[in-house]
Amino acid sequence: MTFGIQAQDQVPLNPDHPDVYVVQRGDTLWDISGQFLAQPWQWPEIWQVNPQVENPHLIYPGDRLRLVYVEGQPQLHLERGPRAYRLTPASGSSSLHPQVRREAVGEAIPAIPLDAINAFLSRTRIVAPDAFEGTPYVISGSDNHILMGAGDKIYARGDFRVPLAAYGVYRPGPIYADPLTGETLGRQALDVGSVDLFQLDPDRREEFAIATLEVTRTAREIRLEDRLLPVEERSIAAMFQPGAPAVPVEGVILGVDEGVTQIGKYDVVVVNRGEREALQPGHVLAIYKRGATVRDRIERESVKLPDEYAGVLMVFRTFEKMSLALVLEAERPLAVMDLVRNP
Repeated sequence: MTFGIQAQDQVPLNPDHPDVYVVQRGDTLWDISGQFLAQPWQWPEIWQVNPQVENPHLIYPGDRLRLVYVEGQPQLHLERGPRAYRLTPASGSSSLHPQVRREAVGEAIPAIPLDAINAFLSRTRIVAPDAFEGTPYVISGSDNHILMGAGDKIYARGDFRVPLAAYGVYRPGPIYADPLTGETLGRQALDVGSVDLFQLDPDRREEFAIATLEVTRTAREIRLEDRLLPVEERSIAAMFQPGAPAVPVEGVILGVDEGVTQIGKYDVVVVNRGEREALQPGHVLAIYKRGATVRDRIERESVKLPDEYAGVLMVFRTFEKMSLALVLEAERPLAVMDLVRNP
């Protein structure tokens, strides 16, 4: 079964593109896009959903992608792999009949390397600047330990008047503001771990209690003063397709995980644009280094040099005013305050 579309304009292809590519385990959609296209974010221009194909958005290991031309325009045709059919005898008959394969969504290839963003997919998030005010906090580990991990018992103090069975443990991160407008955009809540509530004991302050909790998961060691927040129920779709934003986007890289100063390939960064600017998971933005301002000694005036292309990132999680993105290409060292815009 095949499908394809006619691109509106000729899409520039990778000069070394294959005519046929067999999808491999470990591939990402970004990698496959780069096999065929000079600009991988143009994938939607030669790919279109066909309702006759089961899970038409998804590509599985063993599937074959064939590049063809229709009226001079490139198209990608999908041919399900050899496991797409399973031969089974019909009832009361020894003859064999093909059945369409039903793959688990989890077996489909993701858009970007999931291991690079695993900690950010469902836990690390952007919250309101005051989100940690009044929330319970870790005061001790068992035997007065100050660093705790999975399987340990910890104690937290705070308002547990409406107790929950489980909590997320977060470390307050930086508060981000827009560098141009000064608007406060949000605060990073860095995922530390998860805990289950074991028991509650009264505290000398009436509105407080001392909670005994069991650590069920850690992304990093739990420390004193880490905060407890309700577990966020938010589904993250990792099977989005790369593409350019439909509207102009101009922004900057505001931060990078763990306070690293030099940013490179597969680093997760914070961008000062989000859902209100129509950003969605899968949107690709080009990264630019700001052009320096130099002195024209002949005309005796300052001149700003052009911004220089430096890489590409893909948004994988959006919030109202900010987004988390993965750097997919870095032609030179990147840094906070580098520019991002439509590719």
